[in-house]
Amino acid sequence: MYADFQFEIYLNGLNDVLPSLPADLTRLEALAREKLPPEAYDYIAGSAGTGDTAVANREAFRRRRIVPRMLRGVTGGDLSTRVLGAELPAPLLLGPVGVLRIAHPEGELAVARAARSLGLPMVLSTAASHSMEEVAEVAGPRWYQLYWPGDRDLAVSFLERAAAAGYTALVVTLDTFTLAWRPGDLDNAYLPFLRGVGIQNYLADPVFTAEAGEDPIAHWAGVFGNPGLTWDDLAFLREHWDGPIALKGIQQSDDARRAVDAGMDGIVVSNHGGRQVDGAVASLDALPIVAHAVGDQIEVLFDSGVRTGADVVKALALGAKAVLLGRPYVYGLALDGEEGVRHVLRCLLAELELTLRLSGHDGVAALSSESLFEQPT
Repeated sequence: MYADFQFEIYLNGLNDVLPSLPADLTRLEALAREKLPPEAYDYIAGSAGTGDTAVANREAFRRRRIVPRMLRGVTGGDLSTRVLGAELPAPLLLGPVGVLRIAHPEGELAVARAARSLGLPMVLSTAASHSMEEVAEVAGPRWYQLYWPGDRDLAVSFLERAAAAGYTALVVTLDTFTLAWRPGDLDNAYLPFLRGVGIQNYLADPVFTAEAGEDPIAHWAGVFGNPGLTWDDLAFLREHWDGPIALKGIQQSDDARRAVDAGMDGIVVSNHGGRQVDGAVASLDALPIVAHAVGDQIEVLFDSGVRTGADVVKALALGAKAVLLGRPYVYGLALDGEEGVRHVLRCLLAELELTLRLSGHDGVAALSSESLFEQPT
């Protein structure tokens, strides 16, 4: 069981061996800030505008309180679940985070190896700093996240390459057809893509390189976004991707229902961790509304603001089938590479299992809105 990780730590202590990283994952950001160059830290930790949406994400978790129940026969604590046709050992995926080489030289490769060691899927970003083929060589279960480019031939090439490299599900990010106003990055005059980091999937693509000529960065800037997309364009994805498709960035019930009508397999309730729209609704506040609107017609996943195992319990109780983790594993990567990512995942899974059992639930399927109490604002 994942919770046995705590006894492993205690037993190591008998030999005066202490963990290299803290068990409280909320402490990792401050440690990463001390280690990373300022521009890299600001890019990873930063948010849109005033950062209000990121703050709202955390406040939404704090308002929901877990209600422990007693004498419920919690001898198991089963975390396994099935998401988009895949059997997962726990309702956790490593969400798509780009440009990971600014956190650690091995970037996505280290993350993929850590995820594989625990049997967890990694969702690889289009903006990765290693190509999808390179990551596939060291990864276990893997999904591909698409930033839908303005060049449709390039989009098709990305999808065909991902399928050929064994990525089994497609996550399409809808909320980033252009970069938001991010004061931290602007103050540093720092955008890693313009320095050649995070465009490796483009540089490895035959369609892109055929058109890019001698200035691939300028060509990337011209094809990255696709603001003219509409719901009608989703049929294009079905023509070129045989596996399940989830739309990431859904925050509203009508949009969720339109995803159902378009024949999508899943949605990810997400505000991009507060990185795109300042003053937006907290994802956890949107989650129960969206989940209620679609019922069991489509699978609902969640990200934005998750920092602990208790946070995962709350998101599952409010209707998520699984949670995508973001910044915490990136901080672990920055601090200790592959081992840092693995530490973060083991801590989160152990806390998730313990919180589940201690609150009186024998498995993730037993969670519901009745497992929580919402404090008045």
